[in-house]
Amino acid sequence: MGAIAGKTVLVTGGRRGLGAAIVDETLKRGAVKVYSTARAEFADERPAVHTHRLEVRSPESVAELAALATDVDVVINNAGIVLPAPLLTGSLEAVSDTFDVNVLGPLRVARAFAPILAANGGGALVNIHSVLSWLGGSGAYGASKAAVWSITNSLRVELAAQGTQVVGVHVGFIDTDMTSGMDVPKTSPAEVASRILDGLESGAAEVLADAVTENVKKALSGPVEKLTFEFAR
Repeated sequence: MGAIAGKTVLVTGGRRGLGAAIVDETLKRGAVKVYSTARAEFADERPAVHTHRLEVRSPESVAELAALATDVDVVINNAGIVLPAPLLTGSLEAVSDTFDVNVLGPLRVARAFAPILAANGGGALVNIHSVLSWLGGSGAYGASKAAVWSITNSLRVELAAQGTQVVGVHVGFIDTDMTSGMDVPKTSPAEVASRILDGLESGAAEVLADAVTENVKKALSGPVEKLTFEFAR
């Protein structure tokens, strides 16, 4: 896709954490407009940032945003949730909610914005996965990230004809509210955001955003029973 400079970007879940860092990094690299979304209304005083409420579980909410943001060149699917939902003992409601947000949410956004990206020259779609896409032991969250990883790989094939770059981002533990109670090495949101946009601008199909993720990716050819959550700690 080339440089972010001069482009219009959509960042879901852009209010805080990694999403906020991605918004900051796109502006630093010269994006002319950034649509930043969250589940609740919020404000950003920077003229280039346009905030919107988005519920990724709602087809109507996604369609409303797509009807407004017809100038988007880059879609970054960052919105997600983490619920305490072991697959065997967690509530099925929590498992279902996890998949609805983390899997069907990005897919709804991709389906709504694919025609817009095509009309604007192809652009790019970026989906945020996790190192837990590859590791067992993290319940519904890891399973949902494995599912969206597969969706990303299929979307890459389906969107190739319209010239849309599809980037899958795998990342370990980021120093955000989501991991505040975890005693593990963490990477700053700003560093992860920079690596994501480096990959996007270089034409990458996949971004491994930290050393933990790189090590786990190398281990994928080994015994599957060793690929557990503890491997990444």
